[in-house]
Amino acid sequence: MQIEVDLKENPYKVFVDEPYSLEFDTKVVILSNPKILGLHLNSLLKNIKCKELFIISVKDGEEYKNLESIEEILNQMFNSKLDRKSLLISFGGGVISDMGGFAASIYQRGIDFINIPTTLLACVDAAVGGKTGVNNAFGKNLIGSFYQPKAVYCQSEFLRTLNERELKAGLAEVIKMAVMFDEKLLDFIENIDENAFLSATCKDEIFTTLISKSVELKARVVEKDEKEAGLRMLLNYGHTFAHIIENQTQYKTYLHGEAVAIGMNMANSLALNLGFLTRNECERVEKILEKFKLPTTYKIKDLNEFYEAFFLDKKTHHQKINFILAHRLGKGIIKGDISKDMILKSLGKFQ
Repeated sequence: MQIEVDLKENPYKVFVDEPYSLEFDTKVVILSNPKILGLHLNSLLKNIKCKELFIISVKDGEEYKNLESIEEILNQMFNSKLDRKSLLISFGGGVISDMGGFAASIYQRGIDFINIPTTLLACVDAAVGGKTGVNNAFGKNLIGSFYQPKAVYCQSEFLRTLNERELKAGLAEVIKMAVMFDEKLLDFIENIDENAFLSATCKDEIFTTLISKSVELKARVVEKDEKEAGLRMLLNYGHTFAHIIENQTQYKTYLHGEAVAIGMNMANSLALNLGFLTRNECERVEKILEKFKLPTTYKIKDLNEFYEAFFLDKKTHHQKINFILAHRLGKGIIKGDISKDMILKSLGKFQ
């Protein structure tokens, strides 16, 4: 399947489970990590032809998604004498997608890059849409740029080597899309058999559907709001809370999708108190998350500290926190005039 991301500038296609052969009349650098290179490099190299090929390997993990790693990547790119016609391939999960796009966006003021995601989370989220960046001491993805890839190639075959935890963390981002935009997709997820989800023999069909539906939804949103002025904020459902959780746990306790699962549950608690969701709707989403053994609880040690961390969120403007909430399942809203008392009341459930 081919899905067009039809932007006014720099449109591109996302190829889902289609045969691919990449030929470039320039130097190419592959950015990845040791685990992915060990598992999948030979498979990728069979499909690439170029003038000269370089490989950059960085440490695996969200805790390494920082400016120090970016400097390491850039230094290796300069040592390889890449020029402005060169191309970078991000080959890995969400961390690699984010860092590769960011490095490409600032190397000699910008070179082309493509994404070849190897995790479900990267396929449905990080690899599509052009949000790139790194973390710092103040929070997640606070340093970065909007920089679109030239193409994205999602191959279910790469997902076969993911462990159960990684697969389920990726599914959290699909659930996010469903709650915000498409209740029918939520129905589909709800009816997936857990064993089928984890089974290699069933994987391709299930994941082709999950990836293509999620990418289609995200593409339509990005086309309308490339740089997150309004509608695209809905893609951050659960993330306002998740980013604080990740930062507080130093990116070592939860995978990103796991933190998003907790964040969705926190957002739903707020939506319930505001009357946007019914208790049955909240419980439905929570049961789906729990069905796939995704975490839904987090113990907040200091409510005021957690609250103050919201003001570092990129959706906050003029000291007003914009929360992304469900206003019935399948429809998201941006809500910015919520009192501190209401927010603390909703967070109190997680003390």
